[in-house]
Amino acid sequence: MSGTSENQSGSSSKSATPTVLNQTCEFGTCDVGSPAMGTNASNTRINYVNSFPVNAIQFGLAVLAPKFFHSKPEFVVSGPNVGTNLLTDVPNSGTIGAACEAAKQGIPSAAFSGSNNSQIAFTTLLSDPANVHTKAALINSHLTTTFLRSFFSSPARPLLPPNITLNVNFAAIDHCPSASSFKFILTRVLPIGTNGTVAGMDVNTCGNGGTLPDELNVVHSGGCFVSVSVIDAVKKLDVDAKTQGFVLSRLEKLLSCFKG
Repeated sequence: MSGTSENQSGSSSKSATPTVLNQTCEFGTCDVGSPAMGTNASNTRINYVNSFPVNAIQFGLAVLAPKFFHSKPEFVVSGPNVGTNLLTDVPNSGTIGAACEAAKQGIPSAAFSGSNNSQIAFTTLLSDPANVHTKAALINSHLTTTFLRSFFSSPARPLLPPNITLNVNFAAIDHCPSASSFKFILTRVLPIGTNGTVAGMDVNTCGNGGTLPDELNVVHSGGCFVSVSVIDAVKKLDVDAKTQGFVLSRLEKLLSCFKG
């Protein structure tokens, strides 16, 4: 696993040469003067890059994957991020920027983000399991693995078309006591009527007439939902109905219909 040494929210697809630490890593996990790229002393599978999420992905693909897997990974998971990445957040998100970088390098990917937004150290999973943000982290990680198990359940390849990534967002856990409370919904990023989008241009599913619900409406509907949008990793925009249909076919056993 590779991540940035500190929070880089809103960094989009920025890239810069990693530099030696001039401040401690987030939550004090590494010291001032630490190398530009390094490893957690207590867990060598946790690695950092003192730069942007895109650079963390580049480091993971070029250095960590050969070390741990002896090959390129089959899939890249970016996140789960603290805070959703919806609508106009999509082109600015570092989490999505990292997933897009993987897709542009030929590795299928997905970006995961959750509504409950407080940054806490992963150590609270053991030290403070009753914390609401710890609970959100556990539910979001469970939802991520549920999604991935379903996505990989089909032996069909490729996993995704070239230069395509997925933007997956979890609603707040306020009224959702467990991961099993959530339903996954196929969505689009931009609402119909935005940037030349018109009704009927999406994949037909759930009797929608070719118009998917937008992810913002689904995630903020007040229900226990997970939005799954298919985006172009280069343009960071919605894709055509055929490409949406490719993802629909992989996830048909997981996806539900949304009645907003």
